[in-house]
Amino acid sequence: MQSTSSRWLSTLRLGMPVCQHKVYFDHAAVAPLPEITRKAIAQWLDEAATIGDVAWPRWASAAEKTRQLAAQVIGADTSEIALVPNTTTGIGLIAEGIDWRPGDNVVSFAGEFPSNKFPWMNLSARGVELRTVPLESGAAHADRLASYCDNRTRLVTASWVGYATGWRIDVEAVARFCQSHGILFFLDAIQGLGVFPLDMHQCPIDFLAADGHKWLLGPEGAGVLYVRKSNLAKLRPLGVGWNSVVASHDFSHSTLNLKPAAARYEGGSLNLAGFIGLGASLQFLVDAGLTPSVSPLADQIVALGDYAAGRLRELGATFLAPRTAGHTSGILTFLLPSLDPAQVRLKLLDAQIVTSCRGGGIRISPHAYNTTEEIDTLLEQIRSLLA
Repeated sequence: MQSTSSRWLSTLRLGMPVCQHKVYFDHAAVAPLPEITRKAIAQWLDEAATIGDVAWPRWASAAEKTRQLAAQVIGADTSEIALVPNTTTGIGLIAEGIDWRPGDNVVSFAGEFPSNKFPWMNLSARGVELRTVPLESGAAHADRLASYCDNRTRLVTASWVGYATGWRIDVEAVARFCQSHGILFFLDAIQGLGVFPLDMHQCPIDFLAADGHKWLLGPEGAGVLYVRKSNLAKLRPLGVGWNSVVASHDFSHSTLNLKPAAARYEGGSLNLAGFIGLGASLQFLVDAGLTPSVSPLADQIVALGDYAAGRLRELGATFLAPRTAGHTSGILTFLLPSLDPAQVRLKLLDAQIVTSCRGGGIRISPHAYNTTEEIDTLLEQIRSLLA
C-alpha cells in the first residue's frame, strides 16, 4: 500500500509537466509552472481574448483569493498582504517608505542578492549608512548582528536563504534580536517561501517580500509584500493611485482616504493573469501540505539536498556553505576544481538537466517533486565530465 508521504509526492510530481521533458534543478532561478497554474492562466487568456473585461469581476475575485492564500501560508491577516510585481518592488516600498534621518543605519549580511542591497545603498543620499556583517565560511549567524547595530540602527534586512550559498538563517533568532532592540526587521523571503514554514503569529517579522516565480512555482511578475498591521503607519505611502483608496472604484471620488491595509501600495491595475496563476500555484502547495507551522515539502527538499551533497562529496566537491542542521535549504552550490562551472552547466543542459552558475560554482535547487533518481542522473553526467 502506498504511504501517505509517497501519495502526496506522486500527486505533486504528476502535477509538474516539466518532468516529462527535463530534470529541473533550477527553482532558485525561475521555476516551471504546475499544470493547474498553466490551466488557470490559459483560461484567463481565453477569456481576455474572447469576452474582454466582462470577466474582470471573476479575475479580481481570483486575485483576492491569491491574497487570502498568501496570508494563509504565513499565518498573516489578509489585510497585511499587498500584491506586488516582484520582490524588488516590495523592498523599494519599505526602503523608501521609512522616515529616515541622517545618521541612521541599516544592517545586513554580506552576500545578499542585489535587490536586497542596492535599495539600501541608495539611501546614502539621505544620510543612511548600510553596514554589512561578514559571512563565516558562507554562513550568516544572528549572533553577529549585535556588534554591528547601535542606537541609530533602524532596520535589519536579510535573505531567508542565501541565493548563492543556500545558507538558511535562523529567522526567529534575527526577529527576536530586532524586537528586543527596537529595530525593524525586513525579510527577503524569495528563496524560502513556498517550502519552509513561517508563522507571522509566532515570529515578529515586520516586513517580508517575495516574488512567486521560484519556490512558490508561480509566474514571474506576481509577488507578495507583507506589512505587519502595527507597522502600516510607519511607512510613507508610495505609488499612490486609484487602487490605493477605500473608494477605489468610485473614480469621481476625490478624497485621499487610503485603504487601512497593505493593499494601499497596489496603486493601479494588477497583473491579473500573473496573480491568477500565483493563486493556483499557492493552492497546489497548500494541497501538498504547506502550512505556517509544518511543511512536508521542506523535509523532502532538505533530504534531497543531503543526498546530493553526500554523492557530490564522493566526487571531491566542496560547497559554498556548510550543510548544518536547521540551516540547509533547497539550494546547494558546489565546486569541482577540475571543472569550469559554465561549461558544466552547458553540458548538463545538453543532457536535459537544468542548473545554474552562482557564486563561482554550480548551483542546483531541486523542489520537492524531484527525486533521488534524478540526482543520480545529474551525478552520472558530472562523473562523465570528470573522466
